[in-house]
Amino acid sequence: MEKAAEPKIPQEFILDAFADPTSVRDVVRGILHTIFFHRYFPTITPQTHDVLDLTLPYVAEPELETLIAQRTATLMRELDADRTQQRSSSPASLPQQARAVVGGFLGSPSLASGGGGGGGGGGGGSSANGGGRGQVSVQFMEKTRRRKMWYKGDEEVCWESWTIRVTVAEPRTENERAKVRRAMETTLLTTVMKIITSVNSFKDHIPPITTTETNPFPYTITVNQKDAVGGAAATGGGGWGGRFGGLY
Repeated sequence: MEKAAEPKIPQEFILDAFADPTSVRDVVRGILHTIFFHRYFPTITPQTHDVLDLTLPYVAEPELETLIAQRTATLMRELDADRTQQRSSSPASLPQQARAVVGGFLGSPSLASGGGGGGGGGGGGSSANGGGRGQVSVQFMEKTRRRKMWYKGDEEVCWESWTIRVTVAEPRTENERAKVRRAMETTLLTTVMKIITSVNSFKDHIPPITTTETNPFPYTITVNQKDAVGGAAATGGGGWGGRFGGLY
């Protein structure tokens, strides 16, 4: 009897996004379009758009644009709900939490004090920035022939996944707004450079194109805000703000 092939482990990449409530939609959309620019194999006309004064690639494909818009809208709703819940449960701690996470991004002990430990952000179960946290995942699939006694057909197997961990901060003063702006720009640039480095360094796992379909590799985009918050609390290491000091 022929031994079944071992399932392939998909290549995984972890990215970070940091923004204030007014910029989070554009930041997440910009990161998603940058990923798809390097992983969308049908022929496209290269386009760009500006996010936080950074020019990013843009995939002008209607179906993909619609899906990205839908998923970012879902993320925004969940982040809004998270912020509303935080305000009702512990409104007095929000400015302190915001300073903690910004201090974690910028490496400022003075900003990080009082927010659950130095170095950026508390590691407790609630969001450490007063603005909410979310997670967006992208998976690229390949269609493989599945042969069993009772079933024959194609199944979709993931060969690569990207996880975007989103942290939202709500600055309260002009000084905090300036610091958040710098942190947003720095984090976005770092994340975009990580995408470029990753797609150039990891190529061997990309499956061969064996179909004449317009898009040989189906994809999914999912939003999972609750798991992102739980994961941050369970992982330890000083919370998200502290971990952002050593991006992948």
